[in-house]
Amino acid sequence: MRVETGVPMNDWRSVAAAARAAEAAGFDLLVNAEIAHDPFVPLALAALETSRIGLGTGIVVAFPRSPMVVANTARDLQVESGGRFSLGLGSQVKGHNERRFSVPWSPPVPRLREYVQSLRAIWRAWETGEPLRFEGDHYRFTLMTPEFSPKPTGLPPVPVSIAAVGPAMMSLAARVCDGVKLHGFATRKYLEEVALPHLEDGLERTGRARAHFEISGGGFVATGPDDETVARAVDEIRYRIAFYGSTRSYHGVLACHGWEELGHKLHEMSKRGQWAEMAAEVPDEVVRTFAAVGTYDELAGAVADRFGGITDSVQLSFARETDPDRVRELVADLRAIPARFEGHATSWE
Repeated sequence: MRVETGVPMNDWRSVAAAARAAEAAGFDLLVNAEIAHDPFVPLALAALETSRIGLGTGIVVAFPRSPMVVANTARDLQVESGGRFSLGLGSQVKGHNERRFSVPWSPPVPRLREYVQSLRAIWRAWETGEPLRFEGDHYRFTLMTPEFSPKPTGLPPVPVSIAAVGPAMMSLAARVCDGVKLHGFATRKYLEEVALPHLEDGLERTGRARAHFEISGGGFVATGPDDETVARAVDEIRYRIAFYGSTRSYHGVLACHGWEELGHKLHEMSKRGQWAEMAAEVPDEVVRTFAAVGTYDELAGAVADRFGGITDSVQLSFARETDPDRVRELVADLRAIPARFEGHATSWE
């Protein structure tokens, strides 16, 4: 299993040391999300301080950005990292697109399909010199002059993954992407009964190998050196479950367990602005269904039970004061958990 960790998002001066430490600890990937800060800049800083560890977004909100802009940034990160970059994209929900980003909304699945396809058309034009000609319903790219075309990289294509919660987006990921970024708001039952069947069907329909398709995430991890620390981590996850559970787009996960009433209650509380009170409505049973929970000594077993056989990559971090040798041991234990992903395809064909 691959093990991911985060990179500092709001303190660029601390990125270099954090990236070097993560690489020394044996982590496979440094991931940066688009939340309250730019998702790309910290990864650029990390690229210059490391030589092995992968660098990826998890995720960048796609629709507010032209695919041409994202293609250029991703290509530069791929070059400066020596081929270690991977691009994670997400559609976000309608309200955020329209009211936070001021972007017109349309059905996200066909639009995101064209987004990924147009990225690859742009990269191929730059790498192979073939004419840029992508014409779809949402995106049209037909002009690329030598002045604006970066030189070929000699590197493999940037792997592209998309965030998915519902069946339609799962199917899209399996049909056109190199991987899927499963939301933390997921349970093993949901992954087994909803996510995996759609992913496997999409791969089978397109004749693509599961060994080259990476399934990332799909739950939370609560850990620490002792029970007290784990309990605090559980409470943090309890809040995150309440936050996500208040959004109706995610209620299908709750419905898989018969917890629809909890979702409706959280949604009504969010409408009343009762954010601070919502976490108390999430019982321990729900938290432990969403998360792998255990002390450091229990961590590998808890992750294997919660994610094993489904997920290829998990993301977690350790307290800053944790002994580096202990972190290396824990990461090595997690990496020893079997997974089906062997590596992204490297051909431009």
